[in-house]
Amino acid sequence: MQFKAILLALAVVAAPVSAVRHGKATYYAPGVGSCGKSNGPNDMIVAVAAKLFDTYPGHTANPNLNPICGKRIKIRHGKKVAYARVVDKCPGCSGMNDLDMSPALFKKLGQPLSKAPCRWCGTLRELP
Repeated sequence: MQFKAILLALAVVAAPVSAVRHGKATYYAPGVGSCGKSNGPNDMIVAVAAKLFDTYPGHTANPNLNPICGKRIKIRHGKKVAYARVVDKCPGCSGMNDLDMSPALFKKLGQPLSKAPCRWCGTLRELP
């Protein structure tokens, strides 16, 4: 199912690019992510699309050393705001701007798990 009228402002610390982005947001069952850390369903985390993860400036052959790992993301949905950390890449995300969220983050934004996936749009820019 698709959730209509969702607007998320996406910002990644140290990402020098500022652009409006559109993509699909889904949720997943976290574990040990590509960044080398273990997380659970109640952590405020995201996996970014593999296309973004694998081309992020400064990436190396070792995904644990990818500079996008640990970056903080600010996500807005209507009046709801949530912060999350990038801890993984999403190989199943087909779009460059698709996100996979922890179940807790997905719910915090007011999106019931039964409504996945949802559409989002937002801005990728540096956070102060």
